[in-house]
Amino acid sequence: MKKHRNRFGLIFLSLSMLLMLLGPSGGDRKAEAAPAFAKGADISWVAGMEAAGYKWKDKNGVQRDILQILKNDYQMNSVRLRVWVNPNMSDYANGYMNAEKAADLALRAKNLGMSVMLTLHYSDSWADPGQQNKPYAWGNYTFQQLMDAVWSHTIYVMNTMKNKGVTPDWVQIGNETNDGMLWNDGKASVNMKNYAWLVNTGHNAVKSISPNTKTIVHLANGHDQAVLDWNIGGLVQNGANFDVIGLSLYPSASDWTTKVNQTITNANQLISKYGKEIVISEIGMDYNQASAAKSFITKIKNDVRNISGGKGLGVFYWEPQATPGYNGGYNKGAWNADGKPTIALEGFIN
Repeated sequence: MKKHRNRFGLIFLSLSMLLMLLGPSGGDRKAEAAPAFAKGADISWVAGMEAAGYKWKDKNGVQRDILQILKNDYQMNSVRLRVWVNPNMSDYANGYMNAEKAADLALRAKNLGMSVMLTLHYSDSWADPGQQNKPYAWGNYTFQQLMDAVWSHTIYVMNTMKNKGVTPDWVQIGNETNDGMLWNDGKASVNMKNYAWLVNTGHNAVKSISPNTKTIVHLANGHDQAVLDWNIGGLVQNGANFDVIGLSLYPSASDWTTKVNQTITNANQLISKYGKEIVISEIGMDYNQASAAKSFITKIKNDVRNISGGKGLGVFYWEPQATPGYNGGYNKGAWNADGKPTIALEGFIN
């Protein structure tokens, strides 16, 4: 394991980090009340799909606004939106979602009475367990400059939302950061302390604009106890501050019962060890396994809702509006090629 020199110390704190430590400003607007239990969807592809001319129908074949279908037909009360730093705005599927586009979509959701979760990727495109690439403009930054950039970008996103009249209820500091973020400086297996300080920076930036917004550390493979405990344990041991643990789960039609049970067991263990709330930030299953997907959604929704102490905050389906094969082969949406939904999302009802 390559060692990185520890570059922390109060003498090196920049102005932004000093502001971070001073706490929130007096001009905060409180977040709108979050739902007692979030039933939601990541709808980030909607903006690009609409720009490309996509339309959606309800189960009766009537063309309607996709957000209205999700809310009124499937009782969804929340949306999740990713934000990239400097994405390719001509690439509707792998870019496009900058702070301004995300704020436009967030306002549409808010106007329907839906709550908003933001996912800050701290990258120009996809960030996940296999890739946590720095934004191009941040490529040569020192670690202190990276922290300053995370601070400034997070403030910018939060203020962009605020200027639209939207206060997110939840903000993810990174996306599926199983091995940290902003590699290699923030790679957890290389330097857990750096990863923790990046989480702290994003957390404190969010709180400086909206103290009531809950911050999330989000990890993939909610059924994998070892990686969850290593990551969250490492963050806590290194002084990271965050409110909620987010998990992803993408089982198959043959193993979803086992993996849901494993995920709920892991969630309860994380709550017991660290006292954090739990949200299932992403779920999905192949569109052509719609009956199994409906049963999967029903079970994980009910199991998370019944987590002891009310610490299960909700469940979000990832990009249900995706049609079969979207973006070169994504097949875990909940819409058919004819523009009508599968039965999968009926699992969210009640």
